Amino acid sequence: MSVRILALVGSLRAGSHNRQLAEAAAKHAPTGTDVELFEGLAEVPFYNEDIDVEGSVPAAAARLREAAGQADAFLLFSPEYNGTMPAVLKNAIDWLSRPYGAGALTGKPAAVVGTAFGQFGGVWAQDDARKAVGIAGGAVLEDAKLSIAGSVTRFAEIHPADDAEVVTSLTEVIRQVTERTAAAAA
Repeated sequence: MSVRILALVGSLRAGSHNRQLAEAAAKHAPTGTDVELFEGLAEVPFYNEDIDVEGSVPAAAARLREAAGQADAFLLFSPEYNGTMPAVLKNAIDWLSRPYGAGALTGKPAAVVGTAFGQFGGVWAQDDARKAVGIAGGAVLEDAKLSIAGSVTRFAEIHPADDAEVVTSLTEVIRQVTERTAAAAA
């Protein structure tokens, strides 16, 4: 069984270390697992029930839902903005939580990882993202964690895909997500 993991990156910055971490996940995913980065979170409008109407859902939100619907699992990459997750990531979770009880996240394995400049690597933001995904119906892997501190200095001269310690830890998270997905499908 091939497992398709959709990666959602909470940073829109071109040089984002979380984006690079997601690229490392795609590059080093084990055989039989594909990690696909979703492109276009910046175009998804803020969730508003008035525009979430069948037949007229904004195109960017529809693309997000379609990609998520085709995914077997999710891997969210969250920096920490003012002690919590970025609005773009929360917005994606909000869109994927609808329709209530049947959103694209419902019942699917999800893990949250990330990196931040601070000494804790974005732990608060990642905890908030896990909470939101769980409330939205995702099957959160509470033990599949990776918080990399000091991103600005750690990745100043090396891409996360070339950092052996990061690759080992990230591959372990992906392995856990893949195993949970396979177990759920059995």
